[in-house]
Formats: sequence, structure tokens, C-alpha cells
Amino acid sequence: MTELLKVRASGPLASHVEGFCAALIRMGYTPRTARDHGYVLVHLSRWLAAERLQPAELTSPVVERFREARRRAGYRRWRTVRSLRPLLAYLREVAGVPAWRPLAVEGPVDRLLHSYGRYLRVERRLAPSTVRSHEDVARRFLSRNAEGDRLDLDGLTAAEVMAFVLAQTRLRSVGSMKALLSPLRSLLRFLFVAGMTPRNLAAAVPGIANPRLGALPKALDAATVAALLGSCDRATAVGRRDFAILTMLVRLGLRASEVAALRLDDIDWRAGELTVRGKGNRVDRLPLPADVGAAVVDYLRHGRPPSTCRAVFLRAVGPDAAMTAHSVVMVPRSASRRAGLPVIVGAHRLRHTAASDMLRHGGSLAEIAQVLRHHSESTTAIYAKLDRAALGLLVRPWPGAGQAVTVR
Repeated sequence: MTELLKVRASGPLASHVEGFCAALIRMGYTPRTARDHGYVLVHLSRWLAAERLQPAELTSPVVERFREARRRAGYRRWRTVRSLRPLLAYLREVAGVPAWRPLAVEGPVDRLLHSYGRYLRVERRLAPSTVRSHEDVARRFLSRNAEGDRLDLDGLTAAEVMAFVLAQTRLRSVGSMKALLSPLRSLLRFLFVAGMTPRNLAAAVPGIANPRLGALPKALDAATVAALLGSCDRATAVGRRDFAILTMLVRLGLRASEVAALRLDDIDWRAGELTVRGKGNRVDRLPLPADVGAAVVDYLRHGRPPSTCRAVFLRAVGPDAAMTAHSVVMVPRSASRRAGLPVIVGAHRLRHTAASDMLRHGGSLAEIAQVLRHHSESTTAIYAKLDRAALGLLVRPWPGAGQAVTVR
């Protein structure tokens, strides 16, 4: 296996490089990816030798030092703990490396973010990805008020909140600002409830002048949908998987996270129903259309690799695991490039397409809201602008219509 590497391993971990590469290939990684991970282990082994350290001394602070050394050396990959997890997990089993643990929180901002993150996870029950995005916004805002070991929030004013928002408007688009302001309001409410600020400043965060119903839904026409589906090579396992995912997105309007969360037990083949786990831990049952079921069956029988994982859609390469929401998002984007479309289609646009298609076939807004699982009917109201027959009943004739006009 070491013939994959073009460098000679040295240092206290050199004897584990071959076994590490072989283990990755058994897990489903390609030889090229296994080779790249092997180079990182070679770098770590040499770095330990230069630092005169043994594998048993590879504690969390030492791992942080190694990451920093890679940054200083100009490496752009494998610089995060997440990317190093396969390597550290393997070394923990075969070389007695201590388990990696995050370093203790340091500084007032880190301590506050630790409490805020727990509040979001436990009290608000937000998804891990949402918690991370909220914490990123909170860190950006709180860092302006931190001075050394002090975090002065008692004197926080609405003017400071507004100044932060105005500074961000110069760096962000309208859509990006909307994604920032909601977490900022959440943070300010938390600070007030936790007694860290004397008043609730959430109301000081302005709204965005971007009317919710100001634009038409960005649905795709039938030709574009056909091009996306036709770009999938259904003679391959990945093509069957992507075709099933695209069919599910465009016919049922599922979110990418909902597709990634599907389990084999969620499909009731006898009843022809699908259990969907959506936002806010909401669980719904939807009818399973025949074409969606046929696409999923084709993937399960001829494309899905043997696995103990109960997820419906699995990764094509790498460890035996379910696809993530981000991986599902990339399916229509990759299909757009294969089909040579002028625009890159996202998963949410296929959701709009599903809703618009239901409306064209006579579905009511109430029915669309039920299928899309909207919490508020106002969210579905955007599709009313596409129902021209219903809107025509609301149009009043122009005063004086049909009368001759005299031009002098």
C-alpha cells in the first residue's frame, strides 16, 4: 500500500502509514484519498520527530500545535480537527494516542458562547448546523465588546446594535443580511433573559427592505426539469441515486435536510406513504407517488451498496455513512452542470417547482401548504401570484373601460 506514497515515511508513526491507508480503503475511500490522508500522517510523524515527541504525547494541545504548523507551512487542507478525525481515531486504536478533546473555553466570549450554544441546543432544540451559524454571528457581534478578560454588556445600547448592522450591510447582500439578523435577535433575547443586559435589544435590530411577496417563485419549466433528470447516468450507482433524489425533490418538494434524514423504515411500501422529519422536529406522512417510488426502488436494488446504515441515500465514496444535507444540495447543482444549464439549480428551487406544478394542476394553496409542511399559510401565499385564474376574479375593471376617448 505504501507504493501509493511518493515520499518515505519516517518518525515514530512511520510504521502505521500502510495500515492507515489500507483501513481507509476498506472503509470506502478511494486510493487517491487514502494516499492524501497518508501524506498527512507522514507529515505528523516527521513533525513529532522534530519536536521530540512520542505518540502517547499527542494530546489536544499538541494536535493544535500541529494544525498551526500546517497553517504556517502553507498547507490549505487537513488543517481542522474535523479533517483529522479519521487519522486521530486510527492512531487512538493502534498507537495509544490520547482521545482528542476540545480545549477548555478561554476568554469571556468563549464562555458566553458555550452557554449560548447550550441554550440553543437544549432550550430551543435547534439543529447543530443552525447552532453553529448562530454562534458565528454571536462571536462576530460580541468580539466588538470584549476587552481582554472583560466583556462589557451592561452598557450595550441600541445605537451599538445598529452600528454593527450598518457595518455588515457594506459587506453583505440582502439575502445574507436576512440570514444574519435573525441570529442577532436570538442572541440579544438570550442576553436579556440570562440577565446579561438590562433591556431586551432585539427590537433594535432593523428589518430588511426586501418584501417577502415582492418576487415570483423561481420555478423551473418542464424542459429544464427533464434536462436535470436526463443528466443522470442511470447505468451507474451514483446516477441511480441522484435520479431518485432529484425525482423526490421535484415531485414532493422535500428540503435537502429532509432527504438526507430519510431512513429505510420511513418508507411504508404497502400503504404507499413516506414519513418525513422536517424542521422543528416536525414529523409528517406524505403519499409516495409511483414515479418517486420506482426511482427509489431502482436505487435500492441496483445502486445502493450493501450497508448496515439505515439511511436511504448513502455516500458514494468514503466511509459507509448517510449523505449529509450539503451532499444532497450538491446533487441538483452537479446535474445543472452536466446538463449545461445557464443557471445552477439549487434544491430549494426544485421545492418551488413542485409547488408551482401542484398549483398548475388544480391544487389549492391549503393543499400546497400541507404538502410543503409550512408552519404558516403566509409562507405559501407567494404562490398565489401564479394562480392567474383566481387572481382574475379580483381584478376590477378600469373606470371608463370601453368608452371612446377623444383626443384634442
